[in-house]
Amino acid sequence: MTIVNTHQAEAWNDYEGRHWARNQDRYDRMLAASNVLLFEAAGIERGHQVLDIGCGTGQTTRIAARKAAGGHAFGVDLSGPMLDRARSTAGDEGIANVTFQQGDAQVFEFPQARFDAAISRGGIMYFADPVAAFANIGSALRPGGRLTFWCGREADEDQFGTVWAAMGKHIALPDPAEDTAPGPATFTTEEHIRKVLTQAGFHDVALRPGDAEAVYGRDATEAAEFIFGWGPVRFWLRDADEAAVGRAREAVTTALRALEKDGAVTAVTAAWLVSATWPGRL
Repeated sequence: MTIVNTHQAEAWNDYEGRHWARNQDRYDRMLAASNVLLFEAAGIERGHQVLDIGCGTGQTTRIAARKAAGGHAFGVDLSGPMLDRARSTAGDEGIANVTFQQGDAQVFEFPQARFDAAISRGGIMYFADPVAAFANIGSALRPGGRLTFWCGREADEDQFGTVWAAMGKHIALPDPAEDTAPGPATFTTEEHIRKVLTQAGFHDVALRPGDAEAVYGRDATEAAEFIFGWGPVRFWLRDADEAAVGRAREAVTTALRALEKDGAVTAVTAAWLVSATWPGRL
């Protein structure tokens, strides 16, 4: 297995991936609203061959497999722990037309011109070389094949910003303006997304807001426990003293109470819904 995105591979095969695998149901619930938008845009048909990039624990791959009941869904991800859960869940649900494989989508040896559609719910934000990665994904699409993905975007209004602000009063948080590592902070602007996809060879690039309500827990206490288990948050806390972490948790819990609604803590995630076409050669 060839890996070029080594930093992300280390993270997703260590604590980050294990946390997602252990909390599969919570992450699936958190991102459920984005699935609706993704699949409305993807237009997957019964006989389609579907490629799911950064499939994680496989929720979107399983949805794709159900929609392409006469075809097949293939999920690829860096994370071994998450793929173990993906395979187990697909088996438990009796979904036979699905395959999962571990690999780096930037250099994965996909079958050429095989897939009718490629989808991703956020997994495309972490490539070390996004142009090379999207070109590789495009080569797996048939002529006229469609790429559809959901990813974060910059927004003036951020419902969750109060939570990060509360945390930042007690521990040092990274400055998004200085974050140049592959990830959500570097893949949020329309100009950058269009540039990357065009350079990779895609045509007809289209973006529209795909804001979706995310669910973080049943109440503020549960949501805070979930958030403080996230890999990036644990990384930020690695050098903080115990007292500061405790104060940050209390402040975050208080901020989350303002987001409680109808038995859940929710906040709208600002996002792009992106589509593009692979021209190929007829």
